[in-house]
Amino acid sequence: MKYFTDDYISKYIRLIQPKYDGVLGEIQEEALAAEVPVIPHETARFLSTLLTIKRPKEVLEIGTAVAFSAGLMCRYLAEGGHVTTIDRYELMLAEARKNIKKLDLEDKIRIIEDDAANVLPKLEGPYDFIFLDAAKGQYIQFLPHLLRLMPVGGIMVADDVLQGGNIAKSRFTLPRRQRTIHKRMRNFLWDISHLDCLESSIIPIGDGIVLCTKIKDYIPVEGEFSDD
Repeated sequence: MKYFTDDYISKYIRLIQPKYDGVLGEIQEEALAAEVPVIPHETARFLSTLLTIKRPKEVLEIGTAVAFSAGLMCRYLAEGGHVTTIDRYELMLAEARKNIKKLDLEDKIRIIEDDAANVLPKLEGPYDFIFLDAAKGQYIQFLPHLLRLMPVGGIMVADDVLQGGNIAKSRFTLPRRQRTIHKRMRNFLWDISHLDCLESSIIPIGDGIVLCTKIKDYIPVEGEFSDD
């Protein structure tokens, strides 16, 4: 997997930051060995620090994969907290269910098996922490729903936003099959950077993450978000 940060920097960061212990660490190592797309270690450690500060009670994750990140986030929940995670790929979800059982987190993690585009309009929330790590071309489509589901003071983290550094290039330098995702991700990054209801930062670790906090209520505007 290609990340944005220079390899020697990423390797150094991964070397000095401690591994996760117990079953969670085993799941991480197995996923990396099998080249399953889980978040890189430096991103996981960033989440650990952020979640230690926030101590959320209700977490929403879009993109379950093998449940490594869901299991990680459970370590930092407030008392009585839960993680709701959405994914539509049964092959991944079968492994995720096994891992959730191994972690003994079946009472903490709720899986919704469906396309997030179908699920998000029906959720009520609020979720004080949202982790977005799904189909990158859909981030802009999900955004108005996520803004509705976040309370003021809520936090959202979106992963893989720099696309191996390609996001900084003209889309006309990329193969045609990559241009739509490139355009939509650029729109997403522009919107979260300029919405007055958010305070946002784009951070170049892993393949790039966005950190946002909601600072005031979001008032929807028709046609505000577009894939064009």
